[in-house]
Amino acid sequence: MKSLNRSGWAARLTFTAIAACFAAGAMAAEYKERTLKLGHVIADDHPAALGAKRWAELLAQRSDGKIKVRIHGNGAIGGDTQMTSALQGGVQELGIITSSPMASVVREVGLIDLPFTFNSAAEVDAVLAGKVGDAIADKMNDKGLVILGWMENGFRSVTNSRRPITKFEDMEGLKIRVLQNPVYIETFNALGANAVPMPFPEVYTALESRAVDGQENPLGTINTSKFNEVQKYLSITRHTYTPYVAVVSKRVWDRLNPDEQTLLRETAAEASAYQRQVSRESEAKFLAELKERGMEVNELSPEETQRMREKLKPVIDKFSKELGGELGAEMFAEIAAVRGKSN
Repeated sequence: MKSLNRSGWAARLTFTAIAACFAAGAMAAEYKERTLKLGHVIADDHPAALGAKRWAELLAQRSDGKIKVRIHGNGAIGGDTQMTSALQGGVQELGIITSSPMASVVREVGLIDLPFTFNSAAEVDAVLAGKVGDAIADKMNDKGLVILGWMENGFRSVTNSRRPITKFEDMEGLKIRVLQNPVYIETFNALGANAVPMPFPEVYTALESRAVDGQENPLGTINTSKFNEVQKYLSITRHTYTPYVAVVSKRVWDRLNPDEQTLLRETAAEASAYQRQVSRESEAKFLAELKERGMEVNELSPEETQRMREKLKPVIDKFSKELGGELGAEMFAEIAAVRGKSN
């Protein structure tokens, strides 16, 4: 009996010791003291800036304060294109980057920018979480950028200082600032506007000086950038969708140990999910505030949306083939699958 008791006690001790070892291993993740620089171009109260803050908070909390993030917002360290180069070179560690200018690095990114392609956030999520998002991430990795999450910029609309846009003919002759991306340039030129590609930090001044008549962005960016101060008309066109990319320099990534890589990946995913929720919940508030500040708002009718889509079909067809080929077909298949479930 005593022998059995000793055996049982020894077994319990062994089990406890093994469990303690596993717990100690989980607690003993190796994090070095690091300060990482994170850049973005938007105002501090924009949902993407809130996502950046959440990411920084999570990294600090879960590394017991060893991994700190210094955030540089409002384009303080450059526009999206400049920051992308800095990330590739390892000069900047982290970024919340507008996806569209990154098409100059990986052309397939431009597929996401095709006009009037997405109808809902569910379609966007399916594409970015599916084969298309994975393929873009793989190609970015080969170019020195590691995608850790997709945040939301949102569906884009047009503002200008001259007149409401109720049909594409109203864009005739307007100088519209667009992203530095050939899809946007050809889209707005096809609608009769004069597309002016420009880094985001320069946009407010260009609108204020009337160097350009208007610009196009999601409601969150229009609101937090206070474009209502220099633009009178807001036309809800939802002509395209843009995500932000939560990204780390591959040169930096390769210097991290596995524990640090896992922590960055997990916290980026959590911060991205939080940010997308905040962004989607804030859209109605942003629109109401822009109206309160005096912007004249009109929404494109379904008939005019279809007219614009038909007008832009040559642009859509051209870039679908040039940018994606089979990947473009995969994107449209993923969108169709989501629409089939909702019908």
